[in-house]
Amino acid sequence: MSRESRWHWPDYAMEALGLGLFMFSAAAFATLLGHPDSAVSAALDGPLQRRALMGLAMRLTAVANIYSPWGRRSGSHLNPATTLAFWSLGRIAGRDAVGYMVAQFAGGLFGIGAAAVLLGDRLIETPISAAATVPGPAGAFVAFGAEFAMTFVLLSLVLRVSATPRLAPGTGVIVGLTVAAFITFEDPLSGMSLNPARTLASAVAGHKWTALWVYFTAPPLGMLAAAWLFVRRHPARGCAKMNPDHSVRCIFCSFQKSRVHQPVPDQLL
Repeated sequence: MSRESRWHWPDYAMEALGLGLFMFSAAAFATLLGHPDSAVSAALDGPLQRRALMGLAMRLTAVANIYSPWGRRSGSHLNPATTLAFWSLGRIAGRDAVGYMVAQFAGGLFGIGAAAVLLGDRLIETPISAAATVPGPAGAFVAFGAEFAMTFVLLSLVLRVSATPRLAPGTGVIVGLTVAAFITFEDPLSGMSLNPARTLASAVAGHKWTALWVYFTAPPLGMLAAAWLFVRRHPARGCAKMNPDHSVRCIFCSFQKSRVHQPVPDQLL
C-alpha cells in the first residue's frame, strides 16, 4: 500500500489533541474573564477589555498549538473548514482530509467536555454557556457575512505568507494576531467562531444551538473562496501546514510528490 493511501492515525490524533486543548483553553478563559463570580471579571472595566484579554489568551493558545511538536507534525489545521480548503487546493489526500475533520470534531467535543468536568456549572450555565458562538443583536445574516469575511481573510493571509519563504516561519504568529484582532473587535457580531467543530463543541456542552447553520456554512465557504482566488493567481502547490517545517515528517508533501506525474484535477470547479 502506498504511503498516500494509508490512514495516518498519529496525525489525526495530534489534530484532535490540538483542538481539544484549544477548546479547553477557550472554556477556561471565558469563565475566568466572563463569569460574574470571577474576581478577574469583576476587576475588568468593560466588554472591550474583556474581549482584548480573551483575544490575547487565544492568540497565545493558537501560536503554542501551531509551534508545538504535535502542531509541527499535523500542520495544526484545527478546523474542518481549513482542511476542506487545503483539500480543494490538492494539498491533502481525500482520505486524510476525512481523518482530520473527524478528529477535529472529536477533539473539540473532548476538550469542552474535559473543561465542563473541571469547571462545572460555571462553564455550562449562562452567561458563559460553554463559550457558545451565537449571532449578536444584528442577527444571523450579519453573523454569516462576518464569519465569511473573517475566514476569507484568515486563509488568504495563511496562503500568501506561507508561500513566501522569508515569511513562512511566521505564519503561526500571523494566525495568532489575526485571531486576537477578530475576538477583540468582531465578537459582538457573530461570537467569532471561524470553525464548525469549535461551534458544535460549545453548542453540545452549553445546549445553545442558535443559528448553527451560520457556523457550518460561512467558514467553509469563506475559506473555499480564499482558496479559489489564491489558486487562480498562484497555481503552484504548497504545504498544508500552518507552520511549514520541512524538518518534520509531512504527509501533505509526501502526497503531493506522489502526484507529480499525474494529472491534477481542478477540484475547485
